[in-house]
Amino acid sequence: MSVTLEDIKAAAGRLKGLSRLTPVHTSRMVDERCGAKVFFKCENFQRAGAFKFRGAYNALCQLTPEQRKAGVLTYSSGNHAQAIALAGQLLEIPRVVVMPQDAPAVKLAATRGYGAEVVLYDKHKKTREELGAKLAAERGLTIIPPYNHRDIVAGQGTVALELHEQAGGLEVLLAPCGGGGLLSGSAVATCGMVPGCKVIGVEPATADDATRSFKSGELQTVKNPETVADGARTPSLGQLTFQLIRAHVDDMVTVDDAAIIETMRFIWERMKLVVEPTGALAYAALHSGVLSFPGKRVGVILSGGNVDLDSLPALFAHKPS
Repeated sequence: MSVTLEDIKAAAGRLKGLSRLTPVHTSRMVDERCGAKVFFKCENFQRAGAFKFRGAYNALCQLTPEQRKAGVLTYSSGNHAQAIALAGQLLEIPRVVVMPQDAPAVKLAATRGYGAEVVLYDKHKKTREELGAKLAAERGLTIIPPYNHRDIVAGQGTVALELHEQAGGLEVLLAPCGGGGLLSGSAVATCGMVPGCKVIGVEPATADDATRSFKSGELQTVKNPETVADGARTPSLGQLTFQLIRAHVDDMVTVDDAAIIETMRFIWERMKLVVEPTGALAYAALHSGVLSFPGKRVGVILSGGNVDLDSLPALFAHKPS
């Protein structure tokens, strides 16, 4: 299986009038700091607060009537959970969401608020995949995984599709990477629309399985990585996203938590944009100097804004260097 530009364009058609055409922001200060022209695709303004709504709706709206009636199950630390909960609400599909006990409270509350049944689990005792498979088999539910799914990837690819249409002439695209749905979909869209544009994925340093996988050519894993970027605490890429990333992504880099927090703080203070740590991940590589593209036109995906406000004092206690 693969995903094509045509799949992404078809997803865009299904999402028309349902997902938001999120804005592209620029900043003179960012351009001066980076020596480049930077375009931020602000998915923090998307429905449910993150890009995940795109893939969730694209997947659910294509289920058969029988599958819709029986319901769906997914597993997620937060943003995909909210997206499935909201998309299922709009389509009147019952949904069960498996979430870790330490998922951000704001994401737990939103998932329940959209009407989904939440099942909590201890990530140190079992995996979400095992629990999800068991529950789905018992209840006859269709599993909609957070990233390793053609329709999910195609939906997420509409982020880059829009960004290239809005900004035009991009030479580099930076995207955060957890399980790889956003990165792989964005890379497919970019290769199809702007073949000369380089695509680079950014991961937390303590959750670097995708970077190791990309560089080694073999799928790598990481167990319960500790990082402030909770959206990137995935154990590994999926077989589909790994294949697409290897085929369409130009490079992968990592940034540490201190850089993520400093970047998040900068975006809040100077750009007045509410982003969560994972949402700041892609720009952190540019802001911290891990990557540099003098004179280039650079697209950056701010993937979400579902920040736990109670965590802010501790996060922002970190002082910028």
